[in-house]
Amino acid sequence: MHEAFRVARLPHRQSAGRKSGRTFSACARALFLLALLPFGAARAEPDAAGQIDQAIAAHMQQQLAAEAKRQAWQGMRHSLSTTLLSGAERLPACSQTLELRVAGDAPSPLARQRLQLSCADTPGWTRVALVQASVLVPAVHAARAIERGQTIAAEQLQLQEVNVAKASRGFYNSADEVIGQGAKRRIRAGALIAPSLLTTPLLVRRGQQVTIVASQDGIAASATGEALGNGRAGQVIRVRNLGSQKVIEAQVVEEGVVTSTFR
Repeated sequence: MHEAFRVARLPHRQSAGRKSGRTFSACARALFLLALLPFGAARAEPDAAGQIDQAIAAHMQQQLAAEAKRQAWQGMRHSLSTTLLSGAERLPACSQTLELRVAGDAPSPLARQRLQLSCADTPGWTRVALVQASVLVPAVHAARAIERGQTIAAEQLQLQEVNVAKASRGFYNSADEVIGQGAKRRIRAGALIAPSLLTTPLLVRRGQQVTIVASQDGIAASATGEALGNGRAGQVIRVRNLGSQKVIEAQVVEEGVVTSTFR
């Protein structure tokens, strides 16, 4: 039984070796034939549908880049949703660059575009496409709740992407545009910060001790007072001079400082 077992195994090994050799030879021939092809032959030229996609992408990229520059957006990215009003399956590939023109009246590249594409050397080679861009831009959001009247600091802010088309109330692309401004009302954590939520910060609060600066004919003097109302830069509020107890009107010039030279 031992000898029979040995005889039964040997043909099996030889057969496997012959099969492996045939497989290797076939792979080698395929690689050799592929090497004889001209460089780049394996990459197919774009068909008509591919040419249309490329032309639309290049056009929209240019338009959106110009819009981003005009709006001073940083970190913009976009995607396109394209619908051909008639298919391109039966169109031959165009031998030259497609001609593209805006067929509709879309003042902004963020609006839906109606584009007409044609091949100059092929009569009847014309297609119309509807294109909608989805534009995402980093925008300033509240990292945590910001209370009404609070002066906003950097640690209260974070950047998150927002779809520009859905940010109808506006947004800020940089935290530097928001830092130092005041919250007009309470802003919940995670909320997009729109210009309508902000105001110039309060520099003086009611009951706060302030410095009253007065100047006349080149002579300046200062006194300590108590603010009788809230004030922002340039606003006039009533202030009590703590030395004389006299109430005067004073203009807010900076945080905790007012001047009595206002007329």
